[in-house]
Formats: sequence, C-alpha cells, structure tokens
Amino acid sequence: MTVGVAIIGTGVMGAEHARLLDREVSAAQVRGVFDLDAERAAATVARVPSARAFDDPFELIADSAVDAVVVASADPTHERFVLAALAGRKPVLCEKPLAPDVAGCERIIAAELAVGRRLVSVGFMRRFDPGYLRLKQAVDAGGLGLPLMLHCTHRNQQAPAGLPSESLISGSAVHELDIARWLLGEELSRITVHRPRSSRASLPTEDPLFLVVESSSGVIIDIEVFVNSGYGYEVRCELVAERGTVSLDAPAPVVERRAGAVLRAVPADWRPRFAAAYRSELQNWVDSIEYGAPCDAATSWDGYAATVTAQAGILALRTGLAQPVSHLDRPELYPAPTGGARPAQSTAPG
Repeated sequence: MTVGVAIIGTGVMGAEHARLLDREVSAAQVRGVFDLDAERAAATVARVPSARAFDDPFELIADSAVDAVVVASADPTHERFVLAALAGRKPVLCEKPLAPDVAGCERIIAAELAVGRRLVSVGFMRRFDPGYLRLKQAVDAGGLGLPLMLHCTHRNQQAPAGLPSESLISGSAVHELDIARWLLGEELSRITVHRPRSSRASLPTEDPLFLVVESSSGVIIDIEVFVNSGYGYEVRCELVAERGTVSLDAPAPVVERRAGAVLRAVPADWRPRFAAAYRSELQNWVDSIEYGAPCDAATSWDGYAATVTAQAGILALRTGLAQPVSHLDRPELYPAPTGGARPAQSTAPG
C-alpha cells in the first residue's frame, strides 16, 4: 500500500514536508498540493513529480487518490482544513497550532470525538528528536528521582520586523510548553511571563521574554525565548531532579579545533537542527496509516492543551499577572500524559 498524501500550504514547512514525503519517507506519495500562491504551489510540484497542483483545497482533501492530509497553511486556516479532513474520515497531520484559539481546538476535538477514533496529529516534532527521546527515557527510568525543575532555552537568529510580542509565546515557546507536558507526563497549571530589557535589535517586539510555568505536581519550568539572538538557532533543555540532572545540548556533527579555539557551527534555523525529528515524525505517521500501527505524534488534545497554555501566557504577558491554566475534562479518546512513576506530591496553587 502507498499512502497518498495531500499537502495544504507549500511555504517553507509545507515544501519541506513534500520533499521528505517524496524522497525520504517510505510508503508515501504526494498526490496533490494547494497554496494560495499558485507559483509557490507550482514550484513544489516541479520538485515532486507525483503531485499536481489543485485550485481548491477542499477538492484536494476530498480527492479519491488522497488517503491523508498534511496541513501546513497559515495558522488561521488550520481549523477549517482539519475539519474537512475529519469530515472525509482521513488522517490529518496539522502543523502547530492546531487552531490559534481555544474555541477552534474544542471544535476540532468535538468533530474527532464524533468520528470515534484518533485521526488528528499535531506537528510537535520535538517528541521525535533523538536527543529529547533520550532525555525522556532518562526521566521515565526513575533513576533521577522526582523532577524538580526544568530549564528551557529557545533562541532564533532573527525574527520578522514588527513581530507581535505575543508570537514569542504562541509561535516559539509553545514548543517548550508541549515538551514540558510530554517530558514530565503531567499537565501545566499556572504561567507567569516576565519582560527582561528588550534587545535593541528586536524593537518594537518585546524580546526576549522569560516564562515561569508550574506543573500540576509542583515542578517549576522556566523558558527563555529570544527570537533575535543574532547568532543562530539554538534549543537547550536541562531537567533537575532529586538525584541528578539530565541535559539536552545543541548537537554538532563537526567540531573544529584551530588557532587556539574549539569551534562548532550553529544552524541558522530549525530545519537542520530537527531534520531527523521531521523525518521520523512523518514516517511514524505514515506507518500508522499504512499498518494501523500506533501513532506517537501529539494528539488533538495535546494541541488543545498547548493552545490553552499559550493563551494563558499571552494574558499573563498583557496583564503582568500569573494566570491559571484551565482545561476541559479529558475525553477517554485521549490518553493522559505519561511519565515515570512518581509518588504523590503537594500541588502548587492554581
């Protein structure tokens, strides 16, 4: 069986998905693409011989040659394309956010519950990164004892001029919010956002921001997000536990030693850093469709939880006050976050 895939949106992310599905993911074939920019869609089709460009995204989603859908279009369009895939009972991998607002995520969850089985995956690809997977294994093994603190750093080389300050939370730190839930195996309960002095290269965007998040068991997570660092793309993470720590650092395939210095390259953006994660995510998703194997990608509930927390963070940014993170009751279709066994612990207020 070959899984026929439609790609909605052929910008940087959609075009990269098309390339990976065409060249590096087995048992998949890109059958069609859609983009509001016809020239951009045509450029993707020129590189992927199996695909053709469609003028109507809903016609593409409904096409009989399409078994599954990738949504990589502009954030405000995600909900309607995911709902169209669900109406056709087709698996859909949606880049984050699942929807830009909580109500949109809730409508997607309701539609998936009406189908009665998991069809929606959300593109939080760090769950497939080899480094994060090893960190997760170390946490779940239990040898470190109870997690106490999680330190996260997320830096980009340069952001578009005039980027809304809220986008640092909803577009960048949201990855850390998801990975914290996944690593700790629990929900997040409260968020505060601090404004350090802004970099002159970032103005008028408030950049960097510093988030402090509390988990339901009392773990404290701090997240530095700096989207105009100037030097490159870097993601770091350290978990501090009762009996030790475990850290994730930026991998470097080559280290150069010369002129009294040790040098390693820093990537310009996320694509080289998470190349293996994107390949693994897409292969796992395709395998789940072809063989009925478990899909390890984030669920629509995970997408909902990330949006709920990000929206609470945006409110915290605007008000300067800590904000609670409130969720719906979890439907049975979506398993709770899983982590290493931990004894009961007093919860933080919230």
